[in-house]
Amino acid sequence: MRSILEALYCGDIRPEETIVPIDPEYRALNRKISEAMKILEKKLSATEFSQLEELLDLRSKSGSIHSTAAFIHGFQLGALMMTELYTARNELVSS
Repeated sequence: MRSILEALYCGDIRPEETIVPIDPEYRALNRKISEAMKILEKKLSATEFSQLEELLDLRSKSGSIHSTAAFIHGFQLGALMMTELYTARNELVSS
């Protein structure tokens, strides 16, 4: 069995593809977004709707970059906390 680090390195672990929020509001919001997009698709010209889709794609990419940075920051912070805990453990055992 592969280690988690090896699986992560080989691309077998892709958190961004498997994370689905369990907050009930998540699905409701996505449903509202889909409904709003259908309404706007009918109201806007093809060019205007295409521009809207491009804007939303840019916003999605921006959010993805932010999520990546937040994940990395959280992981680094967690690793630092584990290091601190391990150091404190050694100090407690040595006493």
